[in-house]
Amino acid sequence: MNSNNPNASNVSRRSFLTAGGGALAVVLGLSGCAKEDALAQQARAGDNKNYVAGDGSVTEFAVGDRKSPVTLQGTLFDGTTVTAEAFQGKVTVLNFWFAACAPCRVEAPSLEALHQEFKSQGVQFFGVNLRDEKAAAEAFDKTFNLTYPSFNDKDGGVLLAVSGLVPPGAVPTTLVLDKQGRVASRVLGEIQKGTLKSLIAAAVAE
Repeated sequence: MNSNNPNASNVSRRSFLTAGGGALAVVLGLSGCAKEDALAQQARAGDNKNYVAGDGSVTEFAVGDRKSPVTLQGTLFDGTTVTAEAFQGKVTVLNFWFAACAPCRVEAPSLEALHQEFKSQGVQFFGVNLRDEKAAAEAFDKTFNLTYPSFNDKDGGVLLAVSGLVPPGAVPTTLVLDKQGRVASRVLGEIQKGTLKSLIAAAVAE
């Protein structure tokens, strides 16, 4: 359960902006308990899909309740090394994915569209690929015309850097980092374009 907000399912997105809001979860159709139960059920199901799909729940963190900036170092598939310093001063979107994940394929066009929409405002997008070899990742990018880069995170280094925020088996998961590199919001499962757009816009406006 989300201990920060036991009434997550009844909280509107707007209410998190009120004074003393704390870290509030906006759960689309399921309570925090149902979210964890659903994930646990999928993990036990043995249906061979090799990932646990999130329920689409959204968690936003009030500015005063955000943890320290994310500290990481990873390598993109093109060989470029990226450190946490690259997140300073910019809103950053991190999307955890791999090619065989069906929800990842569904949401890919929306992620690219949002990347194009927000890049002029200094927002940067990075994929974090958890399983694929370079050829498979590049084929995915080509299929969906993705122009933002992805980390090759088969060693789990980037995933470890956000431990506690991205469940290791729940793919896709998307994080929005504020301009200080702190996690401002999280979507657990397939993103809805309009919802992620609002989360990014809120971080840009801070």
